[in-house]
Amino acid sequence: MNNKYSLPKDGGLIEVSAPRNIIHRYEKIHTTVYENEYLGVQYVADTIVKAIRTYNEIHCSNEVYEESQPFVLGLTTGRTPLGLYRELVKRHEEGIVSFRNVAVFSLDEFYPIRSTEQQSRNFRIHEDFLNHIDILPENIHIPDGTVPEARISEYCASYDHSVRKIDLMIIGVGEDGQIGFNEPGSYTNTRTRLVALGNESRKSAASIFYGIDYVPHKAITMGLGTILGAKRIILIAWGEEKAQVIKDTVEGEKQLIVPATCLQDHPNVEVVVDEGASSQLTRVKTPWLVGRCLWPSRFIRTAVLWLCEQVRKPILKLTYQDYVDNRLGQLLEISGMAYDEINIQVFNDLQHTITGWPGGKPNADDSTRPERAYPYPKRILIFSPHPDDDVISMGGTFARLVEQGHEVHVAYQTSGSIAVFDDYIYQQMDIATSFTKLVDGDLPAMENAFLQIKQAIANRKPGDEEARYLLQFKAALRRAEARGACRFIGVPEERVHFLTLPFYETGKVKKNPLSQADVDIIVDLLRKVQPHQIYAAGDLADPHGTHGVCLDAILRAYNIIDRDEWFKDCNTWWYRGAWMEWEVEKVDMAVPISPAELSIKRKAIYKHGSQNNGPAFPGDDPREFWQRAEDRNRNTADLYNRLGMAEYEAMEVFTRYKHDHGDSLK
Repeated sequence: MNNKYSLPKDGGLIEVSAPRNIIHRYEKIHTTVYENEYLGVQYVADTIVKAIRTYNEIHCSNEVYEESQPFVLGLTTGRTPLGLYRELVKRHEEGIVSFRNVAVFSLDEFYPIRSTEQQSRNFRIHEDFLNHIDILPENIHIPDGTVPEARISEYCASYDHSVRKIDLMIIGVGEDGQIGFNEPGSYTNTRTRLVALGNESRKSAASIFYGIDYVPHKAITMGLGTILGAKRIILIAWGEEKAQVIKDTVEGEKQLIVPATCLQDHPNVEVVVDEGASSQLTRVKTPWLVGRCLWPSRFIRTAVLWLCEQVRKPILKLTYQDYVDNRLGQLLEISGMAYDEINIQVFNDLQHTITGWPGGKPNADDSTRPERAYPYPKRILIFSPHPDDDVISMGGTFARLVEQGHEVHVAYQTSGSIAVFDDYIYQQMDIATSFTKLVDGDLPAMENAFLQIKQAIANRKPGDEEARYLLQFKAALRRAEARGACRFIGVPEERVHFLTLPFYETGKVKKNPLSQADVDIIVDLLRKVQPHQIYAAGDLADPHGTHGVCLDAILRAYNIIDRDEWFKDCNTWWYRGAWMEWEVEKVDMAVPISPAELSIKRKAIYKHGSQNNGPAFPGDDPREFWQRAEDRNRNTADLYNRLGMAEYEAMEVFTRYKHDHGDSLK
């Protein structure tokens, strides 16, 4: 995914309000923030291309590369650089850059692992990047995951010696501050070596290995000393899940427990992030601490809610002294309002986000309600990236919409087939066989089909690509579970749509880039249903990136249907999935969930049996999805209560996407 999506900004820091050294005074590393991943990738790609061209102009005469040493590029692997690789490949295909005089050194590799295994760093960087450019084979250097352990120290020393002259190093960072596989506690003078992988590193790799049990316990990695030997370093990070580690890296004290903080000692390093990854930086999270700000109403809400957290008071109990003591005096000065006026404004603003009528309340004044009263009932379309995100993320609101009489449609964007354990589908086939015997069905045909699948399961090694017919059975199982959940909530089967977007159907954790075929499927459904209200996942933090691609597909579809008359009267609400929740300051609609409705939500999640008792891709949270959902919903209600709102059992919250007709990606 190379995501172009970002939430609209409302107020914030006036960059020219103070010198740069004041605005950035909390930052110990030069950090550039871009609106979204796409723009960040463009900048880094520009930087790499310029560096290669400049090097060749200086060192190569008449493009006779054989007479010079190549430009040395250090590269990270994983999900973070995928957009960058695609952009570099594109520029190469357009004739903008040649890699013939470039040598590449990869940062790390799992151990032991063969280069032909799809989970290996070697396989990935070739498939994603190296196979598509004109780099010479002898200029490709990737740690060898098959070296006998008796020779590993000698091999690592040799590899380390060869990477001491890196011109430009591109790196990512793990959520615990890992660079490469340098785990917390690594010393800054370490060189290339074999390391034991920590639990966080293994959990982050679990999705590509089809479960943490299959992730190797060791890896070969460049050491921190090796990395710091590069002439120039660019660290890239995308998404809110990286926000805290970016703050620790850029603003924190140097400490071994956060290896990335060692970059503070490098003379030529830059951190490049999108708005999500920058969200904990002082100049982004609390910009009033570094300079003067613009203060529209939504930004005032952000500051006041932050103040409530700092002084541990509800909104209406904040005092003049609270504002002054916590450096919010400029808000009082610029707004021209007294502190109690601000308190009342923010209290009313937050109060008006709460509604028990997410589809709009008929025969009611809707001037301060999140959703308009009419038309009523509405046609409503819920997009779900996987066949369970709908009930996990907004199951209570989903049930409320059905109960209040709206025509609710659900569209499952992907099959979710790879997220079913082999033993679970095996068990379901045994049940189906037993049932067929009871009803005297066509047992031989079924047994033959099931035998084929069982043999495929028995012969498949961990990490192997799944057989197509096995995936078809798993997809059918997840469709049946989704129908069961919808049936439980009250949605008739004809309003349940399985889109099976092609980008997902690779049979592997790695998916294809989004294509026009994916977008066209979304467009066709939108024009068929013509909803008055759309709900979709604005959560980009899922561990394998599917939510982001699904969101991108919807936004691209919006660009096509933008001039359709019905679309001009359609509201879009973003929910967040199983991984995180919207911050209260970003909430436009909060739907209270009663204990009974929370029970309905839990039972709907239970219908997705293949995802219970330990899902295939749990991320870094060991709890079941229903537990995460309930805890998150209760926590949101508690936050509202602590701010002075009524006490509710739980809350599901949404932010509104403001259609900018004519340019929906702005």
